[in-house]
Amino acid sequence: MTRPTFLAPLLGGMSLVALATPAAAETLREALIKAYETNPTLSAQRAALMVTDEGVPLARADGLPAVQLQSTYSENVVLPITAFTAPSRTSQTSASLTYPLYAGGAVKNAITAAKIRVEGGRDTLRGTEADLFTAVVAAYMDVVRDSALVQLNEQNLRVLVVNLEASRDRFQVGDITRTDVAQSESRLALARSQLQQAEARLIGSRENYIRLVGSPPGDLETPPPLPTLPNDPDAAVKVALEENPVLLAAHKNLQASGIDVKVARATKKPRIDAFAQGNYTNFLGTLGSFGNNAAPPQFDRTAQFGLRLTLPLYQGGRPAAQVRQAQARQGQAIERVTEAERSIVSQARSAFASYRSSLEVIQSAQAAVSANKLALEGVRAENSVGNRTILDILNAEQELLNSQVTLVTARRDAYVAGFAVLAAMGHAEAKDLGLDHGPLYDPVANYNRVQGRFIDWDEDPTPKPVASSTNGTPAQNAKVTTPLEPLLGAPKTATPVDSTPVNPPPVPKK
Repeated sequence: MTRPTFLAPLLGGMSLVALATPAAAETLREALIKAYETNPTLSAQRAALMVTDEGVPLARADGLPAVQLQSTYSENVVLPITAFTAPSRTSQTSASLTYPLYAGGAVKNAITAAKIRVEGGRDTLRGTEADLFTAVVAAYMDVVRDSALVQLNEQNLRVLVVNLEASRDRFQVGDITRTDVAQSESRLALARSQLQQAEARLIGSRENYIRLVGSPPGDLETPPPLPTLPNDPDAAVKVALEENPVLLAAHKNLQASGIDVKVARATKKPRIDAFAQGNYTNFLGTLGSFGNNAAPPQFDRTAQFGLRLTLPLYQGGRPAAQVRQAQARQGQAIERVTEAERSIVSQARSAFASYRSSLEVIQSAQAAVSANKLALEGVRAENSVGNRTILDILNAEQELLNSQVTLVTARRDAYVAGFAVLAAMGHAEAKDLGLDHGPLYDPVANYNRVQGRFIDWDEDPTPKPVASSTNGTPAQNAKVTTPLEPLLGAPKTATPVDSTPVNPPPVPKK
């Protein structure tokens, strides 16, 4: 199946957010690139894959020759009484080379399991990328949504201030009662609290954005349309079961754990090694002679090579315990596959349902917003001729605000749910999203770099931080400069005014 890219270039699809933004605003693609380059979760998972890569040379090392050199110096403080030629000091050097010829298949199977785990680690990294990008998309859309909600609440507050001032003026001339003024004051106070809550949510969303992306959001552009998604959840699940990286990683781990059982069983099999060793001993001139004989040589040497057969007969039950342990881990891996499968099926289906539901809510909310705008204008007109009360106007304004909030929230939910469907299908990684501003991280490069290295002193430099710190970013505020789209704009009769609190006028004496 061909994987869609939708951040560059854009493919066909339904645009779920239509907020006008400045040309210099930050795009979703730029946010994903920043997260891809600076997010610590992703950097840590790349390092974890490098740890897994080293499992191959570690397993291969057990099948390579081992060379040892040992040197000792000793002082014989008390010499044997009957040993007239015993030296008082000795220097000895020995060298040995051991080459494993047969280890019951342990080395071969360990290398195979390590390679499979490397493949699983790459799939795990893919899953981490998809999870990060899903979180970034959600954080991006949270900021877009909460910015719009702050503006809607600010707009509602300005309208209610106008209503309150108009109500007070009409109360002064006896056109309405004190109850009508109190209702306007109550709605205004409620609107102020709702605005404060919306501002707090916006600040929280912006701080969460910084946590994931590494920099403040600023003004965010309209995200690109999502690509065409499957027509039903079963189609999404089918693709997810074939291409979801988390499930693929679970299958790789299961495959490797099965090979681990063979590695454990090899501990009960014979082992054959080829060896060569030599010894050189220097008595440092202290080896005495016996009687009038000439002094013997003050050194000695030996050398030998051959084959060594090790046949384990009894090891205290250790091999059986190791096999049972490996089998238990294999059983655990089997259940992990089922767990991953369940999670992916649930994720794909629930995200698809949320996506479809949100699309329907968008259509209904758009109609509701348009209808509530007309209704509000009508109620205001009817109120001017005495057919409607102040409470009717306040209720109409609240209904308009509620429908606008529903529309903005549904747009956010639809986009995030649609992206979650892509992630469940395994189509939400860097190469799928068109993040080709530079070379993408190559998970194979480090494996190719280390898998053939066998020098004991061949180390890497000390690791340095990759992800950027956010402790220098400024604390976020709730200021919004992006204009609302026309559909969410204020009714024609609303006039922007100062939204500072207005003290209630004194009640006229009867």
